Parts: sequence; structure tokens; C-alpha cells
Amino acid sequence: MSAELQQTEIGEFPSDWEINRVDSAFDIQQGKQVSKRNRDGEHQRPFLRTKNVFWNRLELTDLDEMHFSEAEQIRLELQANDLLVCEGGSIGRTALWNNEVDGCLYQNHLHRLRAKGDKAHPQFGVYWLWYAFDVANLYFGRGNVTTIPNLSQSKLAELPMALPPLHEQKKIAHTLSTVQRAIEAQERIIQTTTELKKALMHKLFTEGRRNEPQKQTEIGPVPESWEVVRCEDVCDTISVGIVVKPSSYYVKEGVPAFRSQNVREDRIQPEPMVYISEEANNGPVRKSKLAAGDVLIVRTGYPGTSCVVPPEFDGSNCIDLIFVRPNKEKLRGHYLSRFFNSDAAKAQVQAGKIGLAQQHFNVGAVKNTQMPLPPTDQQDEIVAHLELIDSKHDLATAKRNALQDLFRTLLHELMTAKTRVHRLEISS
Repeated sequence: MSAELQQTEIGEFPSDWEINRVDSAFDIQQGKQVSKRNRDGEHQRPFLRTKNVFWNRLELTDLDEMHFSEAEQIRLELQANDLLVCEGGSIGRTALWNNEVDGCLYQNHLHRLRAKGDKAHPQFGVYWLWYAFDVANLYFGRGNVTTIPNLSQSKLAELPMALPPLHEQKKIAHTLSTVQRAIEAQERIIQTTTELKKALMHKLFTEGRRNEPQKQTEIGPVPESWEVVRCEDVCDTISVGIVVKPSSYYVKEGVPAFRSQNVREDRIQPEPMVYISEEANNGPVRKSKLAAGDVLIVRTGYPGTSCVVPPEFDGSNCIDLIFVRPNKEKLRGHYLSRFFNSDAAKAQVQAGKIGLAQQHFNVGAVKNTQMPLPPTDQQDEIVAHLELIDSKHDLATAKRNALQDLFRTLLHELMTAKTRVHRLEISS
């Protein structure tokens, strides 16, 4: 393999790589225009739109239909290994068609690219466009710009692309696809644990963990030994954080002040964080000074979403959030937070939202929220059980994020030949 390099309009590449137009390797065709007139007819067929096409994947659960004549069906019939490229929206976004739906066609805001001969490997073509459009921004400014940016067929045809020898294209595609499959595996675990947690929360908040007989209450069945209480009855404080010109207290460094974007389900998102001065925290806004174990509840945006203040943020403050200080003899903060993130509590939150332009959840609604209350030792058991699911979810999320970083690094390295596939060892 030659070590010599060539300088091209899109960068430096090995001399045995061909740099040519997209249409030198792919035949390009656009689909049928979507209109009321074009929809009418007896030959209704499913078709792909830009909303169905994502990077290297298709979302096929919501396919539209319209009339296609016999001639249009022949002309627009998709074949395995066709590339579908978005003309508008997120221009250039590309996925591969593998005959997932019989008789599926495509609209005019999608380009169909079909490899010519053996010049381009289709999956390599997907990854090249992903790299060029989304990672390296190689084609910036090349799309037509009217009121909405778009990528015409002529513009797409003339875009330059790097074409390694076919055997190297296949190896590059295999390497990147191996990482993609690993990402998808972690995403399946994330989805499974999310669904499992939702089902488990319903079971734990209605049945507990001790197979105890149940009784009917105003919020549904609960174990016989449990109470049903209003949140106000088992909390020492339910109030709201800084709401009047909070930015007047901001400093570059100081006391962390949580906002709604810092609150995720059962966890703190530390960035982006704002800070207030020590003087303000101990003076004008001391009433909303937080203690470790307090529960933060979002008022607007995603009302009811809650988490617990971790020990390292003891003494912090909050902005436009409801904060709740549980009575520790009756209620664990982590139990309260997890209840507010359950479907049962969300139904009460939905009923308690007020306002039209931007609905929000207020202190009164939190005070009146009814909740099942087991003894504190059972609250601890429920929280521990849910934490096991969370740990599996978090581990899968961390692995997925690391793999996504690896994928983007490899995509750049392989498409620029800074790393050559013969030097990589990735098992399939």
C-alpha cells in the first residue's frame, strides 16, 4: 500500500484513494412530490419521508401513504443497499435501505443513491456522508439556501467524496458497523431497564415487597399496613426557591443554585450551574437554602420531575424550584422523590398544573399530593430495589456514551486515513 499522499479540495488522502464526485459512484434520483392532488388515487402505497430517515437507521413505525401510478412504482421502487439522503431539514442525513417494508417508495425530499458497479460500497457511502455532513462539516455552504436550506440533486451530485479501494471501504464499513452494533446493544439495555423500572415502580408503590394483603384507598390499592397521606402531613417544609430577579444574586463563583435544567429523574445534573454569593445565601434568600436530603421538584417545563439534594450540595440554593424537606422520622427523601417520578404522582401533577401559556406546578399542589406511606424501613427497601435498576441503566448509558465517542473518533480517523483498517483489531 502506497504511503504517498495527495492534496485535494477536501483534504489530504492516500494516493491510492480516488477523490471524485458523488455521482461518479452513485446513481441519484429524487422521489415523488407530496401534495393533495398526488395523494388521490387507487394505488395507495407506503412511502418514506425525511422524518423516517436518521443517521444510519430508519424509523418505520409511522409510514405515510399516497397514490403511485404503475410507472412511478417502477421508477421509485427501492432496492436493498439503496442510500436515502435527506434533501431538506437535516440535510445530508443518510440511511441504508434493506427491504424492511414491501412495496415502500419515497418522496421528493429524499434522494435515492444507488451504487454504480463496484466503485462504492453502500455502507461505506453512508458513513462517508455521515462524516462529511455531520462530523467534518466538509460540505458547509454547498446546499441551496432559500427560506429553508436544501440539498438539490445537482448539488448532491457534484459533492466530492473520498473512495478508498473497494476492499478497504468494506473493512472501514465493517469496523464502524461493529461499533454501531455495540451501541445499539447498550441502547436496548437502556430501553429495557427504563420499561422495567416503570413497571417496577407501579408494583412497589401499590404492593410493596412483602406480599402483604391490600386495601382499597382513594389512590388505589396499597398494602394494609400502609397509610395514605398528603405530602404536607409528612414534610417539615414545602416552599419555592428564588423567584424575584434571581440573576441579581449571580456571581462567577460561589454557592450553587439549582434550576430546572439541573433536575433529572432521581439525579442531579450539575451542568450548567449558576452561583449566588455567600452573602445572598445567608441573607435575602436564606429561606430557600437547601440541606442534603431535601427534594427538588420542577415547577415548569417538566412539572413534577424530582431528585434529592446530594450531600456535597448541602447549603446550596435553588431558583424557581419547589423544595421539600421531609420529616425524617416519617419520610425518606429518596422515597418521596421516586414517588413524584412515578406515573401515579405524575397523574396528580397533571391535574394540579395551572396557567395557560406555560403551565406550572405550584406549592399548593405539592402539599395536597396524596402518596402511599409505608414504614421507613420499607421505604428504604423500595428505594434500594429501584437503585439496582438505576445502576444497570446508568452503566449501560455510560457504555453507550463511551462507544458513541469511540465511533465518532473512528469515523474521523478512518475517513481521513489517519488510522488505516489494517492496523485495527476489533472483533465482530
